[in-house]
Parts: sequence; C-alpha cells; structure tokens
Amino acid sequence: MGRFQSPALQCLALVALALILVGAGFGIRQPLNVDEERFLGVALEMLHSGSWLIPHRAGEIYGDKPPLFMWTVAFFTWLTGSPSLALFIPGLLSAATATAVLYDLGRRLWCRRVGRIAALLFLATYQTYSILRTGQIDSFLCLWVALGFYGMVRHLLLGPAWGWFYVACLAMGLGIISKGVGFLPALMLVPYAYAVRKGWPGVAVMPGQGRRWAAGFLVVLAGCAVWVVPLLATVWLKGGPDEVAYLKEILFHQTGGRYASAWDHREPFWYFLTVIPQYWLPLVLALPWLVPAWRRQLRKHDARILLLLGWVVLVVLFFCLSTGKRKIYIFPALPGLVLAAAPLIPWLLRRWFGHRPKARAVFGVAVVAWFCLWFGRGFVEPFTDGPNPHKLLMGEAARLTDGAELVLVGWREGHWLFARQPVVHFGFADQSAAEHAALWLRTHPSAFALVPAAELERCFMADKARQLGSTSRAEWLIVGADADNGRCQPPAPVRVYRFSWGSDAL
Repeated sequence: MGRFQSPALQCLALVALALILVGAGFGIRQPLNVDEERFLGVALEMLHSGSWLIPHRAGEIYGDKPPLFMWTVAFFTWLTGSPSLALFIPGLLSAATATAVLYDLGRRLWCRRVGRIAALLFLATYQTYSILRTGQIDSFLCLWVALGFYGMVRHLLLGPAWGWFYVACLAMGLGIISKGVGFLPALMLVPYAYAVRKGWPGVAVMPGQGRRWAAGFLVVLAGCAVWVVPLLATVWLKGGPDEVAYLKEILFHQTGGRYASAWDHREPFWYFLTVIPQYWLPLVLALPWLVPAWRRQLRKHDARILLLLGWVVLVVLFFCLSTGKRKIYIFPALPGLVLAAAPLIPWLLRRWFGHRPKARAVFGVAVVAWFCLWFGRGFVEPFTDGPNPHKLLMGEAARLTDGAELVLVGWREGHWLFARQPVVHFGFADQSAAEHAALWLRTHPSAFALVPAAELERCFMADKARQLGSTSRAEWLIVGADADNGRCQPPAPVRVYRFSWGSDAL
C-alpha cells in the first residue's frame, strides 16, 4: 500500500483507468457519423495522393479545417494498417493526457486526494465519453487544450515556470492548426491579470518580464508555422487560383468569419444553458452546493478558484458570443470546472452523508456502477449501431453497376469514403449536380449516377431507376444513361472531379 502512495503510480493507475473506460470497444468501433467519415476520408486521401499541406475530399480541396488532426489519423493508419483503429487513437491520447494533467495539478494545488478526485470527476462526466470516444477533431483538440491548461496553471499559480509557459504556448499553436480555437488556454491570462492587479495571494507575480511574455506569442506562432509556413511557401511558389482561394478560406473565412457570422448551427446566446445540465452530468447536480462554496472561497481571495472558474466562464462566454454553437464546443472548459470542484467534494460528501455509513456505501456502489455502465456501453454501442449504412450502400452500388464509373449527386462523405469504384462529381456543394450528372451520362453512356430520390425526377425517369437504400435521411437510387428524361440541358460544369481509391478502399 505504501508504494501505491507514490504520485507516479497513482497517476499511471488513473491513466490506465482512462484508457480502459474511453477505449472500451476499441477495435470494433467503426466510423459512423458524418464528421468521422469526413475526417477519416481526408486523412486517407492524404496517404493516397500525397497532398499533405492542402487537404482534399474526393479530389476537391477541403477548406473547412486545418490538417493536424488528419495528419495524425493518417500517421496512425500508416503505423497500424487499420484506418478504423487510427481514427480513434487521438481520443485515447487526449483521455490519457487530460487525466494525467488533472491529477498532477490537483495534487500540486491541493493534495493527492484532490488530484485523484479531479481525474475521476473528469472521467465520470458524460461529455468526456460523448467526445473522446469519437473520431472527431474535438477529441484531438482536448489534447492540446489540456497541455496548454497545464502549462498555464504551472506558470501562473505555481510558478514562475517559464518553461511550462512556453510548453503551453506551443500546445496552443498546435491546437490552432488542429482547430482554430486552440488558443483557449490563453484566456486564463484575463483572471490572472485581475488577481495580480488586485494583489491576490497565490499567483506568481512576474514584473519586468515583458520580453518573456512576448516570446510566448512567438512560440504560439512557431506551433502554427509547422503547417502555415510550408503552406504559404507552396501557394506562393506554385499555387493557382484554387490554392489561393483555399488560403483565404482557411485563414479568414473559416475562423473570424465563421465566428462572427456562422452559416451552420446557429443558436441563441443562451443555448449552452440548455446543454450543460445534460453534458456535464453528474457534476452539475452538485452546483447548488458548489456555487456558494466557490463564492466563499473567492471572498477569501483564493486565486486558484479565481483563475480556474474565471477561465471556465470565459471559455463558455467566448462560444456564447459566436453565432454558431454546437454542444461539443464547451468541452474544453470541463477540465477547469472539475479541478475547481475537486477540493470541495470531500466536504460535500460529509455534508450529504454525515455519519451514515449505509448512505456512503450506496453512493460508492452508484459510483462504481456509473463507471461500469460507461465501460459496458463502449462494447454495446458498436453492435446497436450496426454496420455503417454508407458502406453497405456503396458495396451494393458497386455490385449493381459492376464497378462502373459512378457520378455522385447530392452526396455525403460516406459515399466517397466507402466507394468501391471510380467516382465523378462536380463539387461537394454543386447545386446543379443532377443536371450535370444527366449531361455526363449522355457523353459517358457506360457510367451510372447515384441520385437522391428528391432530385431524381428533375432529370431522370423514375421507372428506369433502381432502388439502392437509405442513408443520410435520403433514399438513393441508381440510374444509367437510359433513364435520362431529356429535360435537363445545362451548360458544361465548371469543374469535374474524378477519384478512385483503388487498392486503398476500406
């Protein structure tokens, strides 16, 4: 027992628990939602085409997200030979890192017991599983936010620790080229500046260090430069109009433009108040007791609580101010919240249960059952979800068309990811894809088209179409050149993209 009191062993045990819980079902999970299909497809296309600086989707430039997550998935695909494994490894790395970070900060700011509680609170939270088990960018972003968060706390509350500050800055730079909001740990500087100005004890005061602070900004830029510098050089030396347009899209439109005037997921300012009660369970159940306790600590000028809660509030507020909101956006604030709550949990349990051993025993059983249910869910979900419907549909399409060239109309990423034959399309957002497909089939009579039912009768005869199946809330049909109803006479498409996975097909 004495050896297990070692902080290193306790941290390893908690990291192992994180890998067991988040990794439950690892190896049998498959990409299912549109985000997983998109990012896995982009990563595989990088391996397929060798275009690492500018991501592509079925031959067309994909300008929505920076490439670091896709690079990581591509690397683990190369390493393991299994795309389905590679997609979920970043989430496992994030789970392990965030757990270790919370344990270490908890023990340094308070004690080892608080560190254990912080790590367990993080692993017990619903949103931890809903994100880290997925193959999405937000599961990878957690890794960089956790490292940035750790470095900032080590420097601002336990410092000065300029080395850790620069680690945080580098993590933020890499986080930015994973997803634009990777700078979020820097928001902790706001409550820190307030604490220093007001003379709160417990913060590291570092006067006359302007150059060192400025160097941190340069380190952030260095992290971004891993991708941005070679990208700029490539576009400058041999980029065409498409590459220049991509540069403007990813650096400006998908960042500041999207934040200020989102075109998807538009929600009211108070949207996250409806999200937090579910996604931050079970911790939110304790807020009626935690909030007054935090208020008392702030009155005592506890800088630890000020910086942690101030950061949580600023992260949530940052996303509230954006016109576009999704449930996953506020996940980066969770580590700060659980770390602020952890030192109060022993007091809270004493208040709830007092000297009632039976009540404590029931609570302990409930906690164990909660973790066991999450573990079991990891193995149950892949079987309840069933095989990927896009994979089944595209396999059937290849069978019905004998592997002929397939034109995609109104397609989704899963159609491209699981294609078993050469595909043709005219741009992911082409609004005249059905008309262009009809024109293509007239000049390529051996080809076929995959058309959603809602688009079919605009250019094709329904009685000549073959039912294929249902995915992405649409019915899909296969048509050949003989199904042309002659009503569509469009001009030639501006762009034609042809793509084939060949031997790289999943």
